[in-house]
Amino acid sequence: MPKFEKHIFVCANQREPGHPRGSCDPTGEASLQKLFKKKLAEHGIRGDVVRANKSGCLEQCEHGPTVVVYPDAVWYGFVDESDVNEIIESHIIGNRPVARLVLPDSCLNSATCAHKPRKQP
Repeated sequence: MPKFEKHIFVCANQREPGHPRGSCDPTGEASLQKLFKKKLAEHGIRGDVVRANKSGCLEQCEHGPTVVVYPDAVWYGFVDESDVNEIIESHIIGNRPVARLVLPDSCLNSATCAHKPRKQP
């Protein structure tokens, strides 16, 4: 089998309600990942061409729900169900990442990202 053209990882990590880092999938239903799969199929994109998998924690909790598309290494933050079609049509089909959702490199794995809660002195 040839490699996937694109691989979408959707964080499905759960934490208890009120956790300071948040939770990408508070219901545990992986609804965002399931919607990606459904919408890809509706666009006629087979699962052996573009794969949408749920993942464990992607360590971008303050930006959640988080989605990353490989091999492009484009990280999306604050993704909700209303964004799925736009990501598929613009990025997956059109090869144009959705700029308003892209997490800047300066926020990835950074202790100083503006989205991270400040530690109290």
